[in-house]
Amino acid sequence: MSRFGYAVERLSAAQKSARGVSLYSRYVNRPAGRLLAAAAYAARLTPNQVTLASAVSTFTGIGLIAALPPSHALAAGVFAALVVGFALDSADGQLARLTGTGSPAGEWLDHVVDCAKMLALHMAVLVSFHRYFGFSDPVYLLIPVAFQFAAVLVFFGGILTEQLKRRVERPAPAAPPSTLRSVALLPVDYGVFCAVFLFLGVRGLFVALYCVLLAAHLLFMAAFLVKWYRELSALTR
Repeated sequence: MSRFGYAVERLSAAQKSARGVSLYSRYVNRPAGRLLAAAAYAARLTPNQVTLASAVSTFTGIGLIAALPPSHALAAGVFAALVVGFALDSADGQLARLTGTGSPAGEWLDHVVDCAKMLALHMAVLVSFHRYFGFSDPVYLLIPVAFQFAAVLVFFGGILTEQLKRRVERPAPAAPPSTLRSVALLPVDYGVFCAVFLFLGVRGLFVALYCVLLAAHLLFMAAFLVKWYRELSALTR
């Protein structure tokens, strides 16, 4: 069996729990990441090298958003770069588990890249709004600022909550994934957000979809913050 086939077989049998994961991540991003992880294993790449490849792909797309006027060709290029970067973001962790080379430094690098891309992506949208969208009212420029605030707060809050709960909670058996929850999480899934950039060439539609996902992030942000605080408060009783 080839190294690629061996890796695919091993990874298919050792996937993370699908609990708390959206349908896109479960059925699109993770399977794509599995194939990329197998390819990286065949090429003898390290997880950190895959993380850096994810950063290169993602930040190429981000740079295109800020540098070029919206068009259908740009939209396709940006979407491809962001989606490949997201799949590689899944692949690095899968490769680390396959090879047993996971480390705190590797996890740190992965999270730093994730945070950087969230900050930079919405800043690129802000630049594009300012340069190319012709808004007469500057209040529209606050839209990506608000989106950046909600996305980064949810990202940081989720990681911090997970780390704090690990200190006091005993590992529990994984609950079966909920299809309803997987569907409900789609509006705040990064892969769905990437798909919005397919419409970057249709400016009005892109702004409308961007605002819809912003509203979803604000609602989820409020719900998650309340949920996480209550969970952590219960641990101290």
